Amino acid sequence: MKKAVVLVLSLLASVSSFAQTWSVDKAHAKVNFTVTHLMLSEVDGTFKSFDAKLTSSKEDFSDAVFEFTIDAKSVNTNQENRDAHLNRADMFDTEKYPTITYKSTAIKPTGPKKFQLTGDLTIKGVTKPVTVDLTLVGTGQNRQGKKLVGFKASGTINRTAFGVGAMPAAVVSEEVELRASGEFVAN
Repeated sequence: MKKAVVLVLSLLASVSSFAQTWSVDKAHAKVNFTVTHLMLSEVDGTFKSFDAKLTSSKEDFSDAVFEFTIDAKSVNTNQENRDAHLNRADMFDTEKYPTITYKSTAIKPTGPKKFQLTGDLTIKGVTKPVTVDLTLVGTGQNRQGKKLVGFKASGTINRTAFGVGAMPAAVVSEEVELRASGEFVAN
């Protein structure tokens, strides 16, 4: 009898520790960036094609793991010539490196619904650790009764550390502001 009780308790414990997987709702998500041009103005861009997944076994998402894959060719700054240049070898080199990826490796709570998310960002085949500020915006349900969670993230990277663009910082800032936000739907 003791063995049966231990077995049942073990099964219950393992079921409660299963991680929930969430898929990004692309209609309610975006990945944006901003650079400074000629030290005078900001240029905003977005990536129109991306996918993201979230895995967490805790209701407060304090063990969340995020994975992003971005189609580098989908870069859009609302200026065709600039977008074409961003796809060339001196910038994203999208023929050779069609994707940009980010996979989190650690999450650290910093306050109510606030975290520091650290992960490996790969651009042009160069992988570097990047930490971003992450906010849990909220949770809810959609009309189909599926669980939803919203997050937003922001951080900065140095584009030259990833081999993006040889132009001087006076032309295009080396610092690139990153912003991502979106809803995730429980699978």
